[in-house]
Amino acid sequence: MSPLMLYAVLIVAIVFEVLGTSAMQAAQHFTRLGPTLVMVGCYAIAFFCLSYTLRAIPVGIAYAIWSGLGIVLISVVGVVAFGQRLDLPAVLGLGLIIAGVIVINVFSKSTFH
Repeated sequence: MSPLMLYAVLIVAIVFEVLGTSAMQAAQHFTRLGPTLVMVGCYAIAFFCLSYTLRAIPVGIAYAIWSGLGIVLISVVGVVAFGQRLDLPAVLGLGLIIAGVIVINVFSKSTFH
């Protein structure tokens, strides 16, 4: 599979991880069946896609990208969908996570270029 396709699968894994985490918030400690089932399904798809990318992307790199972008995206979802607030240190920290993902992808010889 081409590097571009592997990264597309990694993006799908990230999207489903964010959807699963959003459903977890809506599941209210597993007291709501629908969101709980959505969460389980989304996490299953996310982990399947993540494991698929490990055929060619080193686990540390794939997980750094997956978790880093997932943190940033779920923070945005928290603000937009759940009305949560981020203070300046949180925004700066998220910026550092984004910078780290960029450094890994642009400068690391462990990833595809």
